[in-house]
Amino acid sequence: MKSVSLNVFTRTQIRRGEVKKLRKSGRIPAVIYGREKEPQSVEILSKDMENLVHHSVSENVLVDLSIKDDARPKRLALVQEVQHHALSGAMLHVDFHEVAENEKVSIMVPVETSGEATGVKNGGGVLEHVLFKIKVRALPKDLPEVITLDVSHLEIGQAIHIGDIKPPANVEILGDKHISVIAVAAPLTEAQEAAAAAEAAAAGGDVEMIKEKKEDGAAPAKAGDKAAPAAKGAAAAPAAEKGAEKKAEKKK
Repeated sequence: MKSVSLNVFTRTQIRRGEVKKLRKSGRIPAVIYGREKEPQSVEILSKDMENLVHHSVSENVLVDLSIKDDARPKRLALVQEVQHHALSGAMLHVDFHEVAENEKVSIMVPVETSGEATGVKNGGGVLEHVLFKIKVRALPKDLPEVITLDVSHLEIGQAIHIGDIKPPANVEILGDKHISVIAVAAPLTEAQEAAAAAEAAAAGGDVEMIKEKKEDGAAPAKAGDKAAPAAKGAAAAPAAEKGAEKKAEKKK
């Protein structure tokens, strides 16, 4: 994986109000973790981080951090996490994981496919993406951004397992070798499709019945069920009225 240069700046603003002002000024708060050092608070220009993510092939990005006016101005790190605003999508915070050039690290790498499976093209099968990421281990410079698998040879009922994947040079693929990553499943028969449609229709009918009961009022009580609070209150009202009538008669 080729590293990308990124300028960051030391940060002292850590309170909520200060961080909000920082974002409004066009900067993103960030933290550098790892390498047995204390986490360090830094900040990045929003436009620099947006350009970095926009031009990246995957979420795994190796960066050469340049920290102005710092005791350790040069760091090598992986972008560990980017937090986004739920509605606007704006970047809110970035976590960096510091690494060393000569030490292997483990990361999750996205899995992509190429080609059209024979079982899908000629047999009407369905290509199933069982795992969207697999774990690999390598030196930072050897880490792959994505793992691409050729699925053109797959027939119906066949799969590519973790143990079948040929890793890139100097990369170790981790995990149970018998786990499927990509598979081609047989198409549904007419009977299976009809059964699935019937099941969906039955589920929809149940929802409608429940809705009708709620609209009409409380659902009928089952045998052995305890009386609902509303029912107790309704039964208590006539008793209270009778008590009031008796008091009225005594006064007369």
